[in-house]
Amino acid sequence: MSIDSGYRYEYIVYEKQEQEQEQVATITFNRPESWNALNTALLNELRTALEDAEADADIRVLVITGAGEKAFSTGADIGEISDKIKRPEEARELVRSVQSILTLIERMQKPVIAKINGFCLGCGLELALACDLRITSDNSIFGLPEVNLALIPGGGGTQRLPRLIGKTKAMEMLMTGEQIDAAEALRWKLVNKAVPVDELDRTVTGLIKKLLAQSPVTLGILKNAVNRGIEMDLKHALQYEAECFEAALKTKDAQERVRAFLDKKKS
Repeated sequence: MSIDSGYRYEYIVYEKQEQEQEQVATITFNRPESWNALNTALLNELRTALEDAEADADIRVLVITGAGEKAFSTGADIGEISDKIKRPEEARELVRSVQSILTLIERMQKPVIAKINGFCLGCGLELALACDLRITSDNSIFGLPEVNLALIPGGGGTQRLPRLIGKTKAMEMLMTGEQIDAAEALRWKLVNKAVPVDELDRTVTGLIKKLLAQSPVTLGILKNAVNRGIEMDLKHALQYEAECFEAALKTKDAQERVRAFLDKKKS
């Protein structure tokens, strides 16, 4: 059953659906004629939808995808960027705004899945990097081609990509601007799974089912442990992990599940 978000969007589709008796939200970039290029209006709508999804306690999982068969997103709208060339200070503000939106995705207290089909380039890939899990069809293409325009990624690509796949391969992608296919992206651990396009929906649905089986509070704590801990040195990261472990242990979900496990073991 689809649930209306209560807000009218022009460049995205934002839906809430019942799955496994829980709500799953989907944000779809809806500019297929532009291969889902991310213009300012779309990004503003994305921020609104993300804030709604985070505030809605009924939503357990968020999926982000692109309309059409050609692209998840081919990145920032180059026409808009070209307008900023003579006003670099405005470009910096635009980049900071984009970074803040992608950080919203990363810091959401619920799992976010990037469901990728087709081209995933530039800021589109940077957005996918901010998600927790990336599931792609095997016909997808990935890349950060900004260097070909004598630019660099500005949506976190120079920071999240090395953290995800390591500096060696990240530098190769960033410095050459070359694109890789889904099989290579899987080998480089850029994505979690690469499946035939006709299996993409079923694969994402299966992953959602697994996530819905977990405690939502614990998943939020787990995200904090990973995403914030990775920014610390090991000593402080381990201290933070211990704090997160304590927080998880205090939850009602943990107490109930541990008790149920022990009771089952006794029987």
